[in-house]
Amino acid sequence: MGLLSKIFNNARKPDGFFGKIMVNGMNTGSHAAMSEWAFAKITVPNEGELLDIGCGGGANLARMLERSKNGQVTGIDYSAVSVNKSRSFNSEAVQQKRCTVLEGDVSKLPFANEQFQLVTAFETIYFWPNIEHCFKEVQRVMSQGAQFCIVNESDGEQPSDAKWSSIVEGMHPYNREEIKEHLENVGFVDVEVSVDEKRHWLIATAKKGN
Repeated sequence: MGLLSKIFNNARKPDGFFGKIMVNGMNTGSHAAMSEWAFAKITVPNEGELLDIGCGGGANLARMLERSKNGQVTGIDYSAVSVNKSRSFNSEAVQQKRCTVLEGDVSKLPFANEQFQLVTAFETIYFWPNIEHCFKEVQRVMSQGAQFCIVNESDGEQPSDAKWSSIVEGMHPYNREEIKEHLENVGFVDVEVSVDEKRHWLIATAKKGN
């Protein structure tokens, strides 16, 4: 693996020195602008349990805590570097037991059935193995009528997407049709996918059906 691939593979699973740099960057720059754009379109419940999968640097956990004054917010990531950063970034809420951050895998979520009223996934489904299996796991931990929100910085339609797929191991920039198809295949309903055509940001929302 070349140096460039080694650096950018930390987008998939931050680790070591370059991983720490990567998670710090996740909380700023275009990631922050995209997250604010997305949260303007997401209905965050004021109470209940909320989950962010692939919580990275923890900034989106903070946004959820700010919008859900009586909610319990949980983050999960399979990178120990990301877990440590997210806990540090949200240390006050962690101490108040309003926020929990765990190390774990989306393909086998360590949560009860029907536990969460909102699940978000920012800049992470590119790397999920067996995407429909992972979507079924997400669906399993969602309560009836809960919302699942996917936010990607790439809509899978840019010429540069192929380049990133060759640099970052296991990366697949899904387009809107693929995301909608995979969500509906596992039983999600009211699936809507929209794209900021200028910036190529993508947001998909879906609900758990009966």
